[in-house]
Amino acid sequence: MESLHVDLLVIGFGKGGKTLAARMGAAGHRVVLVEQSAQMYGGTCINIGCVPTKALIHHAQSRRPDEPAQDSLLAAVGATTTLTDELRDRNFAMLDDIESVTVLTGRARFLDEKSVEVSAGSDRLVVTATTIVVNTGAEPVVPDIPGLRSSAYARTSTDLIRAKGLPERMVVVGGGYLGLEFAGMYARFGSRVTVLEAGPRLLPREDADVAEAAVGTLRDEGVTFVTDAAVVGVTDEDGHAAVRYRVPGEEHVVDAEAVLVATGRRPATAGLNLQAAGVRTTAWGAIEVDEHLRTSRPHIFALGDVNGGPQFTYISLDDSRIVADQLLGSGTRTTADREAVPYTLFTTPPLSRVGLTEREARERRHDVRVASKPVAQIAAMPRAKIVGETRGLMKFVIDAATDRILGAALLSVDSQELINTVALAMRHGVTAGELRDTIYTHPSSTEAFNEVLGAVRR
Repeated sequence: MESLHVDLLVIGFGKGGKTLAARMGAAGHRVVLVEQSAQMYGGTCINIGCVPTKALIHHAQSRRPDEPAQDSLLAAVGATTTLTDELRDRNFAMLDDIESVTVLTGRARFLDEKSVEVSAGSDRLVVTATTIVVNTGAEPVVPDIPGLRSSAYARTSTDLIRAKGLPERMVVVGGGYLGLEFAGMYARFGSRVTVLEAGPRLLPREDADVAEAAVGTLRDEGVTFVTDAAVVGVTDEDGHAAVRYRVPGEEHVVDAEAVLVATGRRPATAGLNLQAAGVRTTAWGAIEVDEHLRTSRPHIFALGDVNGGPQFTYISLDDSRIVADQLLGSGTRTTADREAVPYTLFTTPPLSRVGLTEREARERRHDVRVASKPVAQIAAMPRAKIVGETRGLMKFVIDAATDRILGAALLSVDSQELINTVALAMRHGVTAGELRDTIYTHPSSTEAFNEVLGAVRR
C-alpha cells in the first residue's frame, strides 16, 4: 500500500475545509484534501445545499402565471444544474492550481490518530499528516416511520433539486427551515403542498407575531399546515403514496406523488472510524471540539456541521479562520468571539433574524423597547412597492437603558442583506437611534430603518 506524508490533511471539500486547504497551500504547506465524490467538489453548499435551493427559489419566484408548471420546474432545474456544475469546476480548479495542494477522490478512514486510509475501488493510499481536519458536513435524517424509507415516493432535498417532474401533490414531513423553504418553492411552481409538523407550532424559535406573519406568507402561496401531526406510516399505492398521520384524537391520510423528508440533518461521521484515532463524539454523532475547534486529539480539528455547531456555510468559513489562526497566526481566535450571528429563512419574502427575540430579552430581564411595523405600512420603504412585495414586518428589540439593539427579525424583501447591517451595528455598539438617523440611498430597503426604529413601544 502506498503512503504519503503531508503537513495538513483535510477530509471533506466543504467551505471551511477548502478555504483552509487553499490558505495553507498558498503559505507553502503540503496539503491533501480528500473528497469521496467528484460530484461534491466544493461541498454541500454549492452542490446540494444553499446555492441550488436558493437558485430554485429564485426561479419559482420569477415564474410567470401563464407558464406551464412542468416546463418552469424543468427549466429551473436545468439552469440550476448548469450553475452548480460551473461552481464545482471552479472550486476544484481553485485548489488544483495550487502546486502544494493535492485533491484525492475517495473514502477516508482513520487507521490511527496520525494515519488515514483513502480508498477508491481497489486502490489504497495511506496519508499521514501533522495536522488533520475533518470537514465532512451533515446528512439528512430519515426517521424510522413504517414504510417511509422503502417508499418509491420518499424524497430528500437532494432528490428534489434534481427533480425530473413536478408532483401534483407534495407532503413535507417536518416544518423546519428546510421543509418550509421547499414547501414555498414547490407551491410557487404549482404543487399542492401539505406540511406535517410534529410540534404544536411552526417556527418555535421566533416570537409568535413573527412566526405567524412568516407562516401567513406561505399560506398565501397555498401551503397547508398541520401541527401536532405525528406521521405513523407511509404506504405506496397506485401512482402515489398515502401518508397516515395522527393529530390528537384522530387519524388522517393525505396522498402525494412526492414525500419530502425534512426532519433535520446529523453530522456525517459514519465510516470515518474515528474511534481508531481516539476522537470523541457526542451521542448525536457530532465530533466534540473545544473553543479552538480541536478534538480530543489536539492535532485533529473538526470544522462546520460535523462538529455539531450551527449548520450554516458561513459558520464553517469562520471555523476555518479559527483553525488558520491556530496553525498560522496567534492562536487567540475562538468560537466565543462570535457575536450577533444572523440567519435567513428563504421564504418569499425571506425571514432574517439576529440576536434575541422579544420573548428571550424579557426572560433575561432586559428593560425592553420594541420597534415594529408591517412592511406595507412603511412609507419610507418604496422599494417594497417597486418590486411588488409588501408582505411581512420588521421588528427590533432594543434595550431601553442603553438604546443598544438586542435583536431583530426582518420579514421583508432584501432581508437577507439588511440583517447583515443590523448584525454589524450590534457587534460595534451602534445604537438604534444611530441606525434610525443614518442617511441611506433611495429607493432602498435600508430606508425602512428610518421609519421602523421610530415606531417604538414598551
